Amino acid sequence: MPKAHHAVLIAAPVALLLAACGAGPALPPEQGYGPNPALPAARKQTIPVMKIAPAVGWAGGQTPDAAPGFVATALVRGLDHPRWLYVLPNGDVLIAETNAPPKPEDGKGLKGWFQKIIMKRAGATPPSANRITLVRDADDDGTLEVRTTFLSGLHSPFGMALVGDTFYVADSDALLAFPYQAGQTRITAPPRKIAALPAGPINHHWTKNVIASPDGGKLYVTVGSNSNVGENGMAAEERRAAILEIDPATGASRVFASGLRNPNGMGWQPQSRALWTSVNERDEIGNDLVPDYMTSVRDGGFYGWPYSYYGQTVDTRVKPQRPDLVAKAIKPDYALGAHTASLGLTFYDADAFPPRYKGGAFIGQHGSWNRKPVSGYRVVFVPFANGKPSGPAEPFLTGFLDAKGQALGRPVGVAVDKFGALLVADDVGDTVWRVAANTPPPAPKPAPLQSETNK
Repeated sequence: MPKAHHAVLIAAPVALLLAACGAGPALPPEQGYGPNPALPAARKQTIPVMKIAPAVGWAGGQTPDAAPGFVATALVRGLDHPRWLYVLPNGDVLIAETNAPPKPEDGKGLKGWFQKIIMKRAGATPPSANRITLVRDADDDGTLEVRTTFLSGLHSPFGMALVGDTFYVADSDALLAFPYQAGQTRITAPPRKIAALPAGPINHHWTKNVIASPDGGKLYVTVGSNSNVGENGMAAEERRAAILEIDPATGASRVFASGLRNPNGMGWQPQSRALWTSVNERDEIGNDLVPDYMTSVRDGGFYGWPYSYYGQTVDTRVKPQRPDLVAKAIKPDYALGAHTASLGLTFYDADAFPPRYKGGAFIGQHGSWNRKPVSGYRVVFVPFANGKPSGPAEPFLTGFLDAKGQALGRPVGVAVDKFGALLVADDVGDTVWRVAANTPPPAPKPAPLQSETNK
């Protein structure tokens, strides 16, 4: 029998009211992707459109469907809401088993009541395990040699980063540091607090991700907004809807980029070396607004939230308006579909997949609640050339919804393991999936000796 949070019934009157919520016909999903997505007229909704894929979990032996030429297997099952992944240099895989912390001031009123019902039915409300688990398959034979609790007693942990012998964790309210030695399977040392992170009794978007600069001298932390579109007042949004730059030596921080409603995934694009992030955009103005996106991030850049979206398209719900900020809003690089909840982001810089994947981005799309029909519930791949997206998004890992529209799983974080396979955290399926090429590409031929080239 699946876990209780995987099958939640809803009272008939509520079901009828949810069914009545609508936003007009939806555009073909592909029109919400790419550098110039469709942006239809906004349709403000007192009760937003709601379409839930009830979470039921995977039956024994089931797996998602990988793209042709690839195979998906379970790296590890039986986890507790795995959300985020990090691969250590020795190949050990770290898994943040986590969920939202208590947020007593978030989601009040009728709309908040509905949203809590939705989140419960979608499998998003189990208590947080507050730990990071380590698994090791050192010989890549599909059998784990080690599965252990790496860190416990955390507070809704999410992002992780290793710099030298210091391991960083982005909790929901603080950036923490721990000593680490190569091969270590458990950390028992107390944390050292590097910096407080915006939190508090609302903490609407609680996930905080962290990535180190290539030289390790700075840390970048994502902080989502404290509302949908500023309805809790802009004072509640201080240092939120942003990426913070933090000096790990001193804890000093500054806003690196702002106007990003809910940034999650981050990665350094291998060719351009630019920082990219995946961002969840706002809800409640229609099936096709606003597309989530990924974008390169400029130092000092402002990306519109809450005053505008996708550049200078004004959101009239926000009062007072800020035309001065709208004029500065940067248009994102690449849309990822409306309400797809595009959370995970990683660039492929290994050699185990065919060459066309090199430098491209994998995105974990957790799936919608604010769209009819639903969207997301898959991992997509976007090819890159010369540091920029160069083609349409391609389904890479699918099958997370069954024929009844129920969620067998929901993909979140993505990472590349030391063998070049893609790892996918599935928080509803309580599994980390591993996607490998059926036949790895041949090794490159060695360069001829100098004497041979002169023959």
